[in-house]
Amino acid sequence: MNQSFKKLSAAQVNALIYDENSRIIDIRPVDPSNGWKMNGEKRGGHIQGAKSLPLKWAKYIDWIEVVRSKNILPVNKIVVNGYSKEEIEKVAQLFAQAGYADVNIYTSFVEEWTSHAELPMDKLPRYRQLVSAEWVKKLISGETPSEYSNKNFVICHAHYQNPGDYQQGHIPGAIALDTNELESQETWNRRSPEELKAALEKH
Repeated sequence: MNQSFKKLSAAQVNALIYDENSRIIDIRPVDPSNGWKMNGEKRGGHIQGAKSLPLKWAKYIDWIEVVRSKNILPVNKIVVNGYSKEEIEKVAQLFAQAGYADVNIYTSFVEEWTSHAELPMDKLPRYRQLVSAEWVKKLISGETPSEYSNKNFVICHAHYQNPGDYQQGHIPGAIALDTNELESQETWNRRSPEELKAALEKH
């Protein structure tokens, strides 16, 4: 039998952000948690301090081990939030079945939390440099993916002394780039800006 969970308000969730015993769980995909707006958000990112635990991870046999590795423990107060109420409740059930006694849900992230600037959010400072497969697909299909306006781009298929890896399969239009061209074989550190410029221009 499915358990019902306490539905928290934005004010209640906000009050828990600095509570050391509380864990706010963001079950959306990693991309929107990082900062991309993918479902009508007014602001990109995640609730300040929230831990990313994408719904798809719930399919993994070691899901509970992943949860514990993120320091999400049965003694904690759990708040699950995401895009869909159904998905939120599904993950809340998993927590309850795993012995978590204080499981709560927040279901108004997009329409409420992202719409009010006073409700704190975080995102990766350089999330635009970490794009999704769907974003790349739009780019190579001639569309303009979000937060991008440059038509001059090169997709590099990175490999380490293994050009056969490129030949086995790569994104259409991508060029092969051996990582030895970008880092020193002596120190394994990044090469100088001049060396990087020369290596890239060679391609």
